[in-house]
Amino acid sequence: MAYRLLGSAADAEDTVQDAFLRWQAADRTYVDVPEAWLTKIVTNLALDRLRSAKARHERAVGTWMPEPLLDGDPMLGPADTVEQRESVTLAVLAMMERLSPVERAVYVLHEAFAYRHAEIADILDLTVSASQQHLHRARTRITVARNNTGTDPGSARRIVEAFVDAASSGRTERLIALLTDDATGISDGFGGRAAKLISYATPQRLARAIQAGFTPTPAKRRLAGGTPSIHAAVVNGCPAIVFTTDDRVLGVAILEIRDNKIATTRSIAAPHRLTRLAQHWHRGDHETTLISSW
Repeated sequence: MAYRLLGSAADAEDTVQDAFLRWQAADRTYVDVPEAWLTKIVTNLALDRLRSAKARHERAVGTWMPEPLLDGDPMLGPADTVEQRESVTLAVLAMMERLSPVERAVYVLHEAFAYRHAEIADILDLTVSASQQHLHRARTRITVARNNTGTDPGSARRIVEAFVDAASSGRTERLIALLTDDATGISDGFGGRAAKLISYATPQRLARAIQAGFTPTPAKRRLAGGTPSIHAAVVNGCPAIVFTTDDRVLGVAILEIRDNKIATTRSIAAPHRLTRLAQHWHRGDHETTLISSW
C-alpha cells in the first residue's frame, strides 16, 4: 500500500517502519481491528510524506520517477485482480502525480484494496460523498490501457527480443514498426545523470534515441565500467530490458504495451532508483541473457 501511494520502495519501507514503531507504542486494548488501524496509520504517514516540502520539491523540479520493481517482489502484491496489477505499473504510478494526496489515497484504497467508501471516509476523516468525488476525479485523470499488465516471462522475452533486434539493427523503420503512432519515451539519462528527465514526444525521436543508446562505443563502455550484458525481464508487470555489468545493474528500460505495440518506454539508470531492483536481481537466476557482450 505504501509503495502504491508513494511510488518509491525506499519511502515505502521507511513508512512501514514508522508505522511499526507506532504499533509497538500503541495501547492495543483500544485497537479492535489491527488491519484497519495499521491501514489508517500507513495511509496517513504516506500522505504526510507526499505533502512534505521535500517531496513537493522533488516532484516539481522534473526529476522524479517511480521506482521500478522486479517481478516477484512482494512489494508488488497483491496482484489478483486487473485493478491491483494496474495500480503498480509505472504508467499509473506516474499518472498519480496528477492527483492530490487525498485523491491518490482514495484511488489506491478503493481500486487496489477494495475498501468501501465508508471505510475510506473513516481512514481519511472524510465524508462518504467526498470519498466518492475524490475517486471520480482520480479515475478521470488516470486513463491507462488495461492490456499492458500481467505480462508473463515468456511473452516479455519475445517482446524484448524483437525490440533489441530492431534497436540494434541500425534500421529506423524496423524500430518504428514496433511503436504505436503516438509512442513516447522518458529517460533519466545515461547513468541517471540528466539534470531533468528527458522526454521523447514522437515515435521518430524515440526511435533515434533508442538506436543511439544501443550503439556501443568505447566511451559508453568506460562510463559503464565494463562491457554490459542485456537481459529480458518483467518489471512492474511490463516487459523490460535489464542492463548489467559484472555484479551491477546499470539500468532498466520498461516497455509499456498497447494494442500489441510499444506505447511508452521508461529508461531508468540512477542508482538510487534501482537499489531494491538490484537487490532482487542478484538473488535470482537469470537465463534470459539476450546479448552477453554489448
